[in-house]
Amino acid sequence: MIVPPVAHRREIDRNLAEFFRGHRAAHFNRAISSMCRYFNVRRPRIEWFEYIDWGKTAGRTYEDGRIHLVHPENWKRGRVYFSERMWIQMIYHEMGHFIFWSDPERKADLFSRRMRRGLKSTSGRGAARSRIRAGISSARRAANRVRKRGARISVARKSRRTTRIASRKSRRVA
Repeated sequence: MIVPPVAHRREIDRNLAEFFRGHRAAHFNRAISSMCRYFNVRRPRIEWFEYIDWGKTAGRTYEDGRIHLVHPENWKRGRVYFSERMWIQMIYHEMGHFIFWSDPERKADLFSRRMRRGLKSTSGRGAARSRIRAGISSARRAANRVRKRGARISVARKSRRTTRIASRKSRRVA
């Protein structure tokens, strides 16, 4: 799955964050237009709502290219999770639905994750740690590491036990 380069994603993210804070439509339009220009798709028709599905849904994408979204002013009211990051993540998710029609839910989640990846400037240690934890293979490696560690401990215990027994025997003989 292709996503825009980090510089473009940062600009898109910055525009969405500015829209969330200041509610100026120009910031939102720039972000959505930039995304659509990169993927070479027409701009979706976006309609704003106070709530969708009695507050259960944050956004909805329809087959005809319309997207219904909860406006940031209303996002902040009556939600358990009402942060700016969650709203921006929801926008990425709905744009993922708009861009990828087949297998929509899985691809929208994947698109949202990839749009957010690399936006924060992290320290070297945190970035390395997140790379290590990413993916199934690293989880397998971690599981193997735990097993090996357990085996080493038991081997060490056995060796200590055998040395103690050997020292007792040597005392008895003397």
